Amino acid sequence: MTIPTHDGRAVEAEPKGEAHATAPPPQHPSRGERGRAAGTRRRGGASPPFGLLSVVVALLAALALAAAACGGASTTTAGQPRELSVFAAASLTDAFTQLGEDFTATHPDVKVTFNFAGSNDLVTQVQQGAPADVLATADTTSMDKAGDLTGQSSAFAANKLMIAVAPGNPEHITGLADLARKGLKVVLAAPEVPAGKYAEEVLGKAGVSVAPVSLEVSVKGVVTKVSLGEADAGIVYVTDVEAAQGKIEGVAIPDDLNVIATYPLAVLSMSERADDAKAFVDLVLSADGQKVLADNGFLPAL
Repeated sequence: MTIPTHDGRAVEAEPKGEAHATAPPPQHPSRGERGRAAGTRRRGGASPPFGLLSVVVALLAALALAAAACGGASTTTAGQPRELSVFAAASLTDAFTQLGEDFTATHPDVKVTFNFAGSNDLVTQVQQGAPADVLATADTTSMDKAGDLTGQSSAFAANKLMIAVAPGNPEHITGLADLARKGLKVVLAAPEVPAGKYAEEVLGKAGVSVAPVSLEVSVKGVVTKVSLGEADAGIVYVTDVEAAQGKIEGVAIPDDLNVIATYPLAVLSMSERADDAKAFVDLVLSADGQKVLADNGFLPAL
């Protein structure tokens, strides 16, 4: 095989079928041009070798990346608020949303985010490692299940149950006994949920047997079913009726048949925002926090 050469140097053979372009002969600078180039180098100084320049650029890039990495490792990005995650029972939605806004008003560098759900689901999520800073449940049993995942809990509110009916009470429900009426569609929270557990308790006190058409994963699901006309009645908290703002109405349950639900909250031991979490708990327990809860229909903690 013959290797093409040019001026005695081997060159790459071009693929067959491609156009061949003859390279123009090298242009040699004139003596005057060489003199001017040499003068320019003398006046401007010697240019740094290309290899050294590449090393300098690489080092600067590495330093920039290291600085960026250090900034990313910080728990708070410059100019961005810290995030405080609060897991709270679904019945606390309106009250805690207001308390979150109040907290941010006095802590503008903290953004409060909420996860509202059934208390049992919240505890399960925490046990599975979901990142959270504060836990608030609708019963002490759920809080106890969290075990050493929380610090010392504090009772901050109480609640009672009420029968939820459609606006105008078209089925003329007057008490718990009516929920056993044939053909009446009743919906309850699942027994694993505090509202469902409490509903079973009050129905047991009244000696009433109910076959619910559905069991909801949170008390808000019961409110939704009744408000949409998918159920004739359900058992919810007093605060749920107030929060519905006319989408449902409430029928009172006598105190001797009712239950008092105690709500505790605690800072989670996994929290990376322990100071902020404690500050939020302090707000809930404060006079201002208690007023917000009272305005939303909650009773003082017993």
